[in-house]
Amino acid sequence: MNSFIAFIMGPMVWISVIIFLGGLLIKFFGIIWSVRQKEPYIFSYMTVRHSLRSIGAWLIPFFPKSTRLRPVYYGVSYLFHILLFVIPLFLASHIVLINEAFQVSWPALNNSLADWLTLVVIAALVFFAVRRNMVPEVKFLTAATDYLLILVVILPFITGFLAYHQWFAYRWMVVAHVLSGELMLIIIPFSRFSHMLTAPLTRAYMGSEFGNVRHARDW
Repeated sequence: MNSFIAFIMGPMVWISVIIFLGGLLIKFFGIIWSVRQKEPYIFSYMTVRHSLRSIGAWLIPFFPKSTRLRPVYYGVSYLFHILLFVIPLFLASHIVLINEAFQVSWPALNNSLADWLTLVVIAALVFFAVRRNMVPEVKFLTAATDYLLILVVILPFITGFLAYHQWFAYRWMVVAHVLSGELMLIIIPFSRFSHMLTAPLTRAYMGSEFGNVRHARDW
C-alpha cells in the first residue's frame, strides 16, 4: 500500500501533468493546422487587439449582454470557474507539496475560507447536474457522459474536503483525492473540459471577426 501511495503521489503526478499539458499542446497545434488547411483566410483578419478586447470583455462578470439574460446560471458559472483554479492553487496543503518539489511558495487561503469555497464548488456542480435534468433545452442535449464529467470534477473536491477533516477512512480519502485529481487532469485535453483552451481561441476569432471585419462588438 505504501509503495502504491508513493507511486500515485510521485511518478503518477508527473504522468498526469505531462498528459494534461501535452494533450492541450497537441490539441492547440491541431486546431491551428486544421484552420490553415480549411479556412486560412481567418488569419488575415485575426488581430491581437481585437482578440484581447473580446477575451477581456467576456471575463468581466455580467458585462456581455447574453450573460445578463440568465444571471443565475452565469453567476454560478463565473464563480465556479474562478474557484476551480483558485482553490487548488492556493490551498495550503498543495502549496506545501509544490514547495517541497520546487522550493517555491506563495500565500495560501485561510483554511476555513478554503473549506467554504470548496463547498461552494460542490454546490455549483450539483446545480449544473440538476439544471441539466430540469431545463428542457439543456436536457435534450445532455448525455450520460455529461454527468460523468461532472462526477470527475466533483470527486477531487469531495474527497479533499473529507480527507482534510479526517472524519473517516482518512488514508483512503487521500488516495481517492489524489487519483481523482490526476484523472481530471488526464481527461481534460480529450473531453469538453478542453474548452479551457478552445474558449479563448473562439473568443479571439469572434472578437477579430466582429471588431476587424464588421466593426462591431461581440458582447
